[in-house]
Amino acid sequence: MIRVSDHPLIVFALSLAVQWGAAYLGDLLRRKVRPVPREEQADFDIVLSATLTLLALIISFTFAMAVSRYDQRKNLEAEEANAIGTEYVRTDLLPAQDQTKVRDLLRRYVDQRIQHYRGADAASSDSLKLQAQLWSSVVTVGTAQPTPVVALVISGMNDVLNSQGYTRAAWLNRIPTAAWELLASTAILANMLLGYRERRTDLLVLVVVPLAVSIALFLISEIDTPHGGVIRVVPNNLVSLSQVIHAR
Repeated sequence: MIRVSDHPLIVFALSLAVQWGAAYLGDLLRRKVRPVPREEQADFDIVLSATLTLLALIISFTFAMAVSRYDQRKNLEAEEANAIGTEYVRTDLLPAQDQTKVRDLLRRYVDQRIQHYRGADAASSDSLKLQAQLWSSVVTVGTAQPTPVVALVISGMNDVLNSQGYTRAAWLNRIPTAAWELLASTAILANMLLGYRERRTDLLVLVVVPLAVSIALFLISEIDTPHGGVIRVVPNNLVSLSQVIHAR
C-alpha cells in the first residue's frame, strides 16, 4: 500500500492545494452565501484563534513524534555498528579457518547494511542471506567445539542479528495514519475558517497560512520517511567500521 506521507514533495503540493482550496471555499461562502454579521465577529475570532492554536499544537506534537523516531533510528545505527564491531573482534577466539570465513562474511554484511541505509532495494534480501550464513558459520563451530569461548562468539553473533531486527522495527515505527488524518482535517478546517473570516478577497493573504502549514508538513514527512527525501540517517558509524575491518 502506497503512503502519501512517504513522498514529502507530494505531501507539500497536495497540502498546499487542498488548504488553499479550503481557504478559498471559506472566502466564497462569505461572499456568496452568508457574511459574518458584525455582532458575531468577536465570537468568530475566538473560534478561529482556538482552531489555529489547536492546529499549531498538533503540528508541534507530530513534529516531536517524527524527531523522536529519527533520533531512535540514529541511535540504533550506532548500536548496530557497535554489535558488528564487537563480534568482529571476538572472531579472534575462533579457529583460524573459521575465523577467516566469519570475518569475510562480516565485511560483506557491513557493506550490505550500508547500502540498505542508502536506499538500495536489494540490500535487505541480501542481508537476510548473509545473516543466515553468519549464524550457520558460528553454530557449526559451536557444535563441533561447545566451549564457553565459542559460546561468547555465538552470543555476539546473536547481538548482531538482533540489532538488525531492532533497526527494522524502528524504521517501521512511523507516525500513525490517524495522526496524519487528524492533522490534515484540522488544517483544512482552520483554513476554511480563515477564508470565511477575511474582510475582503485577497488571494495572497489566503495562501500565507496554507503555505506555512504545508512547509511544516513537508518537513515532518521528510524526517519521518527513512528512505525518502534529503533528511535521512547517514550510516557514518557503519562506514567507519567498514573502513577499519577492510583495512585489517
